[in-house]
This record gives sequence, structure tokens and C-alpha cells, in this order.
Amino acid sequence: MRKIIASLFMSLDGVVEAPDQWHFPYFDDDMGAAVGALISRSDTLLIGRRTYDSFAGAWPDREAAGGEDAVFAQQLGDARKIVLSRRKLDFHWRNSEQLTGELVPFVTTLKNEPGRDISVSGSVSVVRQLLAAGLVDELHLLVHPIAVRKGMRLFDEGDTTIPLKLLSSQAFGSGVLHLAYGPAGAPGDATYEDAKTHLP
Repeated sequence: MRKIIASLFMSLDGVVEAPDQWHFPYFDDDMGAAVGALISRSDTLLIGRRTYDSFAGAWPDREAAGGEDAVFAQQLGDARKIVLSRRKLDFHWRNSEQLTGELVPFVTTLKNEPGRDISVSGSVSVVRQLLAAGLVDELHLLVHPIAVRKGMRLFDEGDTTIPLKLLSSQAFGSGVLHLAYGPAGAPGDATYEDAKTHLP
């Protein structure tokens, strides 16, 4: 079965909105390698309309320009891109299509189709829905050492918790932490009486 691999740039205080306003000073070779490795695992991108508009407005031109990022731009262009939107979209970037039907049944079917992993880049509302449905296999958070102090956060208010387990962690020279999480079972019940046995 294919995996859903979600990745987001996040500030130290949990903001994931508008990373173009605070992220680039921390982009280095370590982060480039991490982002490239995540994209190279997938042949399908599942993204929201705003993220798609941002990508489509930049990466085709970068691919055509043949600069340092042209290979990465080509990877994005060659991937199947499935876009979530409530309104009918017209596409000019190759291999782009609009999701039809409901997200959860569609993604459940998509995971069972042959192919490589499915990447979700940015697209906070999509990641939230997939997390709530238990469909995210790996959640990669690139946590930047800056408190943005305003903007949308990944985890909104809700009635249920989302237990996760740490799969891997890596500290970059820039101070960015690459944290990878996977789904976990409920942590169970415990009180201070249980916790105090671990005090020195």
C-alpha cells in the first residue's frame, strides 16, 4: 500500500501559514536535501488550490529557465498533481487534475492503487482532514527557530486528540529541526501518581 507523506514548514510557535514570509533565511543544503528526498519518494502530489496556484505560478517557469532548481522543478512537473477545490479549475501545468468526490474515500482508494508514495506539501486544510481521518502515514515537520506569533497553526481546536509517535529527528546547522511522526495508539490513562514514580 502506498503511503501518504505530509510535510510542512513550521515556526517554533506552530505557525504554518505563509512560510515564504519567514522560511527562506533558514533554507540550506540540509533542508534542500530533506525536501528533495521527500519529493523523490513520491509520484503523486495531493494539494490544495492555494498551494497549487503558488506552485503552478513558479515551478513551470523555473523548469523552463534551466537554473539550479530546474531538476527539482521537473520532478514536480512530472508528478501527478491532484488538486482539491470547491470550484472548477482550468489547468495549464502538465499532469494536473482536480479531485472528484469526497476526499477520504478518494484517498483511501488512491493509497491502494499501484505507484510510489503520495506527497502532501503545505496545504494545511488537506493535512488536517487527512490527519483526522487517520490517513497520514508520515508527518514531516521542519520546525524553524523563530516565533512568527501570528498566522494559522497546523493543529486547530477539536474534540479528539491525534496521538503520534516520533519516527526520526535531525537537527540542521541552521537550527531547523526535521521531525518525522507517524500514527500512534492512544497513550492510555495516567495521573500524577503514575508520573511521580519517575521523579529523581
